[in-house]
Formats: sequence, C-alpha cells, structure tokens
Amino acid sequence: MGKYELFMVILIVSGYGFVDGLRMDYYFMMNCPFAEGIVKNIVNRHLQADPTLAAALIRMHFHDCFVEGCDASVLIDSTKDNTAEKDSPANLSLRGYEIIDEVKEQLEIQCPGVVSCADILAMAARDAVFFAGGPVYDIPKGRKDGTRSRIEDTINLPPPTLNSSELIRLFGQRGFTAQEMVALSGAHTLGVARCSSFKHRLSNFDSTHDVDPTLDAQFAKTLSKRCTSDKSEQAFDTTKDTFDNDYYNALQRKTGVLFSDQTLYNNPRTRGIVNAYAFNQAMFFLDFQQAMRKMGLLDVKEGSKGEVRANCRIIN
Repeated sequence: MGKYELFMVILIVSGYGFVDGLRMDYYFMMNCPFAEGIVKNIVNRHLQADPTLAAALIRMHFHDCFVEGCDASVLIDSTKDNTAEKDSPANLSLRGYEIIDEVKEQLEIQCPGVVSCADILAMAARDAVFFAGGPVYDIPKGRKDGTRSRIEDTINLPPPTLNSSELIRLFGQRGFTAQEMVALSGAHTLGVARCSSFKHRLSNFDSTHDVDPTLDAQFAKTLSKRCTSDKSEQAFDTTKDTFDNDYYNALQRKTGVLFSDQTLYNNPRTRGIVNAYAFNQAMFFLDFQQAMRKMGLLDVKEGSKGEVRANCRIIN
C-alpha cells in the first residue's frame, strides 16, 4: 500500500475514533452538530471580503499552539495586572480576532458553553487553508481553553533570524521532524512579511555588512525599494493569497523573504525537501495537512485541565 492510499485509510478510520483524547465527531457527541458549519460560514464570509485574512488565521493558530499549546491563550486580552501573549512584539501584527469573536458569539447562542475558543481557532485555520486553495482535511475536536496568557511565554516563538539547524532543533523540541518543519513553513505560501523582519538582510539598512549573499541580488534591490519603513510589506511569494507550492519555488530562486525561509534551501539537510515540494504540490499538500493536524495536538488541555470560555478574550 502506497503512502497516499495509507493516508486515506487513516483519514477514514480516524473519522470515527479518538486522537490523543480528542474526537473528530466531538460536537455531534456534545449535541452541537452545526458547530463546524457555523465556523466555516463566518470564516468564508470574512475571507471573501478580505482574502489576506487567510494567512492571518493560520498564523494565529501557529502562534497559539507554540506557546502553552493549542489552548487559545493568544486570544486573551491583557489586564492591568497581566500583559498577555497578544501584546508581545512577536504578536502585535496578528489579525483576525474579530472573526473568532463573531464565531464564538454565534456558537454561544446555539450551544452555550460547549465549543471552546481553542477549537474555533483550529477549525478557522483549517477552513482558511481550504478557502485559499489548499487541501481539505478534518481535525479532531475537544480542546479546552487555557487559563494562562503571559507575554514572557512568547519566547518560544521562532524568530525570523533562525537558520535551518536552529529551526530543526526548535521544532524537534516540540516533536516535529525536519520534514514536518519544512512543510509547516509552507504556510508562508500565504501572506506578507513586514520589513522589520527582514531588513537586516539588506545593506542599505546596515552599512556594516553587504546584502545577504543567500538573497538574489535583483530581488534584494526590489526589497530595498519596498522598505520605506519597518511596517512596509512584501509578499512571501508571487501568489500571496493562493495556497500553493510557489513558496518553495521562490526559495529555489533565492527570493525567500525571511532569512528563516531561505535557509531551508541553503541547508543540504532540508534542500531536498524544498525541491520535492517545489516539484510536487500534491506531496506538499499531503505533508502539510498531516503536520497541521499534529501541530493542533500540541499540549492540548482536556477535561478539568481547561475551560470553555464564554468570551474568547477573557478567562472565565
């Protein structure tokens, strides 16, 4: 049996079973069968109005899961006594909170106290991938919301200056293989980066060094013209609102925007994976959805270890 046939069997079987204590049919069991439909309808309506929010929702899910696990801690607002994750410099550019708020409001009307903010965010990210042209896949549900959100915890988020070896080590600490890390990096097929995250690669921002030699010289000039301020933006690839494998083609052309992107092609350990995904989009889609499902299980809170917030921004 080939890899693709085996994956379809796993999908069919897991649809009726458990995944680390979560269930694919969790909200049917909890008498809230329309939960996923409500999430998808609201997400799609917002993405039709602003397709750039697809990248925002996927990024928010990643930033949630890599800090204290997939427990919606990134959604909690700061208070006078606590600075929350969302006010960390790494999270100040996150967008899409209003989508999660609207979904939660509708679900509280339909099924009060049943659907967690953590599940809403995981489902919204999944639906954003499909909306943008990526693979369709199911995820297990039943996560509970965390009760901690502190700015100091965001130190676990990978900065855009890490090289491939450092990324392999960081993701490895969370149980991911090098291939899974490269697949998850493919989420950068959507969205943009701010100049503050890559200007160190350009000589005109720092006279002490030349342009990053791993960056195509002509593309470096384009970036230099683009960066009129730290908030200026550059798309990760040529199809910024379409989920495809063009991100990996960009790395082959030495036009990866972030150092942490281009390093995946520069390192022999990950270059072969980049080349494979650039050549075979179906392989990328398959590996990406498997890695996303795995990421969605990071340090999940279950039962009494968490809660279902009435308002995603406030701990009960």
